[in-house]
Amino acid sequence: MTIKILIADKLAPEGATFLKAQKNVEVIENTGLSGDALVTAIAEADGVIVRSSVKLTEEILDKAFQNPECRLKGIARAGVGVDNIDLQTATKYGIAVMNSASASTITTAEHAFALMISLARNVANSNGVFRSGGWDRSKYVGVQLAGRTLGIVGMGRIGQAVARRALAFGMDVIGFDPFMKEVTALDGQVRMMKSFNELITAVDIVSFHVPRTEETDGMLGAEQFAICKPDLLVVNAARGGIVNEEALIQALDKNQCGGAAIDVFMSEPPAEDHPFRTHPKVLATPHLGASTVEAQEAVAVNACASLLRYLQGEGLDSAVNAGGLDLELNNKQRTYVELAQRMLALLGTVATLKNTRNVTVELRGKATAGKADTISRYALVSLLQHISDEPVSIINVTAMARELGVTASTIVGAADVIDSLTIRTKGEHEHAIEGTVHADGLPRVTNIEGRRFDMVPTGHMIALFNNDTPGMVGRVGEVLGVAKVNIDEMVIGHGDDDGVAMMVIKADSVPCDELLANLANIDGVSKVASAEVG
Repeated sequence: MTIKILIADKLAPEGATFLKAQKNVEVIENTGLSGDALVTAIAEADGVIVRSSVKLTEEILDKAFQNPECRLKGIARAGVGVDNIDLQTATKYGIAVMNSASASTITTAEHAFALMISLARNVANSNGVFRSGGWDRSKYVGVQLAGRTLGIVGMGRIGQAVARRALAFGMDVIGFDPFMKEVTALDGQVRMMKSFNELITAVDIVSFHVPRTEETDGMLGAEQFAICKPDLLVVNAARGGIVNEEALIQALDKNQCGGAAIDVFMSEPPAEDHPFRTHPKVLATPHLGASTVEAQEAVAVNACASLLRYLQGEGLDSAVNAGGLDLELNNKQRTYVELAQRMLALLGTVATLKNTRNVTVELRGKATAGKADTISRYALVSLLQHISDEPVSIINVTAMARELGVTASTIVGAADVIDSLTIRTKGEHEHAIEGTVHADGLPRVTNIEGRRFDMVPTGHMIALFNNDTPGMVGRVGEVLGVAKVNIDEMVIGHGDDDGVAMMVIKADSVPCDELLANLANIDGVSKVASAEVG
């Protein structure tokens, strides 16, 4: 099956080149779309790659999914921030949203550090004076970084990269990160503060490296400027709005702040009369954090590779709406995901899966050790696809199950036994199916409803319940022969004491309704159903 990927924003050409070199991938480059044209384009694609220009809003995504043929499964942002993507709506529809934050870590850290040095040494203002013919050196005496205390807000990849550079410059570095419990970072070289206010009172320079959230919006405001050092230097190359722009201007005017270097803004581009454009204590750049040749190439390829990997079922990198899911599976573990999908398709021939209210997934053996929750989650996706017509994926499966009133649980069995997967469903009745992956790497069903089998579930499957008496195979074969349907494989599972056997047939063509009705009319057959598996 061909994967269709829409490149909806201008990317470094290396991204498209990477995708076009892959097998079974169709690349559509169509930039500058908006409105209904954008809706149509994303609905026809399995994945979309954007930068910051294209806005995938709630309205756009809702309209796309009004199309019952909408294929969209993943969105990759070639960059860090995902402000232009409605994460809540994307998650609702099971769309994985990923960014390429790691690809621009060094470039962004370097820009933040360049802003810091330029601010400390008055580079921008003194350059302007020089260009206009001036030479007033005394007005632009700066401060050295060595010996100064730098406060880093956000000790993720970029924050740590800035910290390493600051330490190399001889600075004392402290940090604050609401998600870190450790008292130090970088092997004890960075002391972590318990609160932002504790940090802001102790530093000479503060640099922000956190996303803009409810917790970080406006976190540096009038309250903090009232308690910080009056010559504090502020650097923000993270997201606009983390520093309250109005409060910053007031603090600069009141000499509560020594200067600010800003690369990001509440509204981009800021208005022509924005005070940052003319304030003598502000050094501003037009969101250049990731703007290097190396970073542009890296984020383009990273975004394309991550999206393709997810669409191919090989894992999920840098997802921002997956709640920390670990989707990294080896080949055998991925085969267990495939086995779960096939098992549920086959179980659907004997159970009314739409009535399921409880599902239990049990995994035993070494093959799935440490990945039971991930495989169980994929199994739940397969189950809900039988229950609901709404789009369901690994991203929204938990919320969808809750909405549908389906409770799910995972049991991790002993690791020192034969590898196996068991799925039990409960609705009006209880049903169970078991399988394993043998050394040949093929997914096999070994037990259905207490009846032992050994078969690879794939293709056109017919399941029959019949009296466990001689002659049944011949009667079934005769009906199939009249219908000119060949039997590729047939297995029979015998019950313990109920006198009912289960016959599972792999046919060479799709069984029509007339054939299924004729099979059901055979004396001794109590139930017939079919399924397309694999």
